[in-house]
Amino acid sequence: MTKTSSSRPTRPRRGGGRNNRRPASISRDADPVRDLAFDIVCGVIEHRRMLETTLDRSSCEGRDRAAGHRLAAATLRHWGSMSELVQPLLRRQPPEAVRCALLMGIAQLVHLQTPPHAAVGTIVDLLHRRGFSPFAGLANAVLRRIAREGESLREGLDEARLDVPAWLWSAWGRRARAITQGFYQEAPLDITLKPGVAAPEGGVVLPTGTVRFPAGTKMAELPGFEAGEFWAQDMAAAMPVRLMGNVKGLRVADLCAAPGGKTAQLVCAGAKVIAVEREKPRARRLKENLERLQIEAELVVGDALRFRPQEPLDAVLLDAPCSATGTLRRHPDVLWNKRPRDITALAEGQDRFIEAARGMLKPGGMLLYAVCSLQDEEGPQRIAQALETGEWRLEPFTEEELAALPRARTAEGYFRTHPGMSVAQGGMDGFFAARLIRL
Repeated sequence: MTKTSSSRPTRPRRGGGRNNRRPASISRDADPVRDLAFDIVCGVIEHRRMLETTLDRSSCEGRDRAAGHRLAAATLRHWGSMSELVQPLLRRQPPEAVRCALLMGIAQLVHLQTPPHAAVGTIVDLLHRRGFSPFAGLANAVLRRIAREGESLREGLDEARLDVPAWLWSAWGRRARAITQGFYQEAPLDITLKPGVAAPEGGVVLPTGTVRFPAGTKMAELPGFEAGEFWAQDMAAAMPVRLMGNVKGLRVADLCAAPGGKTAQLVCAGAKVIAVEREKPRARRLKENLERLQIEAELVVGDALRFRPQEPLDAVLLDAPCSATGTLRRHPDVLWNKRPRDITALAEGQDRFIEAARGMLKPGGMLLYAVCSLQDEEGPQRIAQALETGEWRLEPFTEEELAALPRARTAEGYFRTHPGMSVAQGGMDGFFAARLIRL
């Protein structure tokens, strides 16, 4: 029988004795890989903190940083099924931080093929180091049993179903199983080249023009990086600008523009670009990226909802703030730090962005709306809402425009992808895009 009862992380217990408290400092013999992974996983599960937030605050560098990130991502990808796996082995529920450590150990044993002595020993040491010594024996016993009997204990588990929260699985409907087919594999490195630049050696040029490298490839080590010949951009994320058609000479605003990949695409295509970004740190990153690429655009640090150009624009690209559920391969934390009410709030904001974009456009101007989301509420439903106002006309994407990625064209003429598409070739992020014309 398929087991589904324990796929959701439990809420951390409040109060309690000394075993629920962590020391302010870490011992000198810290294991930087497990310490970083533990901080990331606890941040997501206990505090709904984004994975990248903890990673950015960490002083861990180089291989340790990469290994810690990989362990944390594997733990979060398989959180639901590993929770179900460990549940029968626990007489009582441990503190949530201890559960995080246990599941990190299981991820090492089952999904990362870490030798059992190392997987068990590192987690036992982690618990001692972080002030959870009374649970070290439990971890030792549970992990050793899983090392011996893991395969048999996993029998009958619908892992794909367990590793997605019930509300998301339901929202994805018939696509749910297909989406999970691409969820477990690490995302490759995709780059977009500046015009006239040859692809670095080792890259595969995809039909859409994106160049793909194996997962784990470090972009900064590729020849041409320092010269600003390319930038990182998932193949699906690169499509919205290409679906805007010929923008040469057009005045275009790129709203919510950081980190700048779409701004760079627009400038390279000959558009006169105004890049708008509200958050100052993200605006700095946008500026730095464009400087490396030796690309010039007008930068506006401000709220896109309030921005008004000096004269009406020909086009607006709106890659709207969204749930980012389409980026699950790179950001498995999204599974556990989003809630249904977040989607509702984001959808309301997306409507405001669409209305603001209308105020920037001249009559007949184009809005390319895009989100890296798998949720209907943030994609098709937002376009339906915009069309109901009578202020827009939908201009469907044609079969010719999506000839390189025909599966991404919906019956309505939208662009829509998900992580389960083209898995054998490395997959892609989940994206939605639609083209509206201002009436």
